[in-house]
Amino acid sequence: MLCWLVAVPGLLWAVVRLFGLERGPLVQLLAFTPYVAAWSVLPVVLALALRRWWAAGVAAVAALVLLGVVVPRVVPDRGPVPDGPVLRVLTSNVLAGAGDPAAVLALVRAERVDVLAVQEFSPETQAALDALGVADVLPHRVTNPMVGTQGSALYSRFPLTDTGIRWNDGGFSQAYGTVLVPGGPAVVAESVHPAAPYALSVIDDWRTDLAAQPVATPDGPLRVLAGDFNATLDHAPLRDLIDTGYVDAAAARGAGLLGTWGPYDGDPIPPVAIDHVLVDRRIGVRAVAVHPVAGSDHRAVLAELALPAG
Repeated sequence: MLCWLVAVPGLLWAVVRLFGLERGPLVQLLAFTPYVAAWSVLPVVLALALRRWWAAGVAAVAALVLLGVVVPRVVPDRGPVPDGPVLRVLTSNVLAGAGDPAAVLALVRAERVDVLAVQEFSPETQAALDALGVADVLPHRVTNPMVGTQGSALYSRFPLTDTGIRWNDGGFSQAYGTVLVPGGPAVVAESVHPAAPYALSVIDDWRTDLAAQPVATPDGPLRVLAGDFNATLDHAPLRDLIDTGYVDAAAARGAGLLGTWGPYDGDPIPPVAIDHVLVDRRIGVRAVAVHPVAGSDHRAVLAELALPAG
């Protein structure tokens, strides 16, 4: 009986993850699939040790499925990288302005960031960045500073055209614009922030907001979506978006399990990866790193991209 008690939950989790069946509270739970995948080996070992062959088989199937969807995130893509201009993109959720603007700008300067996407962007954050000299390194911008969590911003080293602010049904705004990269193709960039599935009452907004994100345009302009997606690669709505023609930059470099959020408010929540840089499949990924930002519960994600030539 013990073997079945530890084997069956893993199998059910694998079925939900494999077929995108997360509903209600399962949406939140599914974010922790990497931890469950690591645990899934233990029921196999236990059942084999006790010679419970059917239970071992069920546990093994669950482990194979869960490890099969998680392990590729730590395997770097060995494919060729385009030889066009390099574009360094940084995204940071600054927790309604509580994140330290000086820390964000220090990252921009140290890492020679070309495009900065900010979520939960407040008037205080904008004023502080201006006072710190953000215009010296990122002179072009489209911003929507707001008190609270709704604000958004996109800063760029290079000129921006076709700028605007998009509003999600869940209440967050998203700044966007076309980055005119010297010697390379234009890139449509957006600071992404769909609703968070923190309660059952907002799950529908979470799904709607993710479904409304700009899809990739394989035969059109290059796109980069950078921000707090409030979803991991184990959530079906995010995978559906990626399947339109994006690549998760962190997973492409074998860094797909780096946690970007958690613990929260002191709760012992294991870190999960809900901040992402999604790039058009024609764009190469040279490197990805995650950096803490004092005052924020999110880590900033830095992606060094290689654009197609010309």
